[in-house]
Parts: sequence; structure tokens; C-alpha cells
Amino acid sequence: MDTAGLTAVTARIAEAAGRVGRSPDAVKLVVVSKGRSVAEITAVYEAGHRVFGENRADELAAKVPLLPADIEWHFVGSLQRRKAATVWPLIALLHSLDREKLIDAWAREQGTPPALLQVNIAAEPQKHGAAPNDAARLLDMARSSGVRVVGLMVIPPLPGAPEDSRRWFADLEALRAALQPDFPGLVHTSMGMTDDFEVAVEEGATLVRVGRAIFGPSVAG
Repeated sequence: MDTAGLTAVTARIAEAAGRVGRSPDAVKLVVVSKGRSVAEITAVYEAGHRVFGENRADELAAKVPLLPADIEWHFVGSLQRRKAATVWPLIALLHSLDREKLIDAWAREQGTPPALLQVNIAAEPQKHGAAPNDAARLLDMARSSGVRVVGLMVIPPLPGAPEDSRRWFADLEALRAALQPDFPGLVHTSMGMTDDFEVAVEEGATLVRVGRAIFGPSVAG
């Protein structure tokens, strides 16, 4: 597999960070490997990348034993409560904590990794995520339950152009900053995918989730 996509995305992150006076090292690239083969992931790994994200619990569980042990896995998709015990031993970060029942499931296990609270910043009825005005309550519940939440995540409306996402990224970063005095551990924002990750970096993203720009279109298109 040609890994030029990884090189290009890494360069674009650095350029976007430079435009706003940020260090590229402040942004972690999570290569989203949903639906990609072990061979494709291995090629990106051999090009030097170590951080990958999966969307489905069963796919994550199937891939992890087949790939190098030093990969840092993130779970970036919606997570069913009953799958929490499958996912948590395999990952370094859950991006999609989004409701009370999942907080309960994450709190039930000892040693679960930290999480990000997913926020439905645009109030889209078809999407998962906490309402912005409910974020503080859920963060407080997580803290009381012993779940470590280290930031916020968003999947904004599908943009027609990258700039369309800027308002949502700015709103998420503003929400994080407003919540941080009461929740000092809230230091990360996971936002930006193939179509808009440079705008996300400009708006303060510490994690960007990119798949298609690295691997190319999926077989399904």
C-alpha cells in the first residue's frame, strides 16, 4: 500500500498548526482503520505511525491480536453498553462517552482507560452525544463514578466545504474552556476528520480522526 496519504496528512496538520501558532506536536493523529485490512494497517504502522482508531467493538477485538503490541488503539465509534467490557482492555482512550448508561458501564470495571465526552454540538437528532447544556451534569456524574474524562469529542454536520465545520469546532473548544474551571482534567478536543481536519487543528483540536485521506476510498466508495 502507498503511504503517501499519511505523509500528506501529517504535513497538512503541521501547516494548519503553524498558521495559528501551535506546535504540530500538540495534535495527535488517530488513523481511523475501520473496514481496513490488517495488511493496510501494517503498511501505515511500518511507515512509522502508532495510533489507530476503530469504530466497532468486534472489529477492534479481531484486529488487535493480529497487529503489533505497541499500537495505541482508540475507540472512536458509538459504543453499546454491553460491548464496554470487550473494548476497554484494548484501548488507550474512548472518544464516545455519551450517556448515563455508558458511564455506568465504564465505571463498573476496574482500570478502564480515560474517555472523552461526545457532545452533539449541532443538536442533530440522528446523532449520539450529550446536549451542550447537559455536559456539566454528565461530567459530574462521571467524576463521581470514578470515570476519568479528559476532554470532549464532536462529529459535526457533514460539511459541504471545510469552513462549514469551523463554527462547530469553535463552539466545542469554547464549551471545553468554559467547563475546565470546574473540571480541570478537561484538556483535549477530538474533532476533525478527512473533510475538515485542518480547520479543526486551527480551532484547537488535540486529536484528529482521519481515515480516508490516508487509506483512500473504501471498497464501498
